[in-house]
Amino acid sequence: MKKKQFLLLISILALLLPGVPAWAGGDDFMRQTGKIYVVVAVIVVIFIGIAIYLLRLDRKLTNLEHQIKDSDERTH
Repeated sequence: MKKKQFLLLISILALLLPGVPAWAGGDDFMRQTGKIYVVVAVIVVIFIGIAIYLLRLDRKLTNLEHQIKDSDERTH
């Protein structure tokens, strides 16, 4: 259920975000000054960092689950 809600939120944002510059004003200051690329780069780095963190956390949890399962099998 949560995965469906997340995908719905991402879909809505993907549809709405291209129209944000029109709401904020016709002048695209960030693109004219070249700073938009810095903003995009920072966002990409943050998302990559979060993805790496989640993958490492998943591996650690999987290892712990295997250790718990192995210790339970040895005790029984």
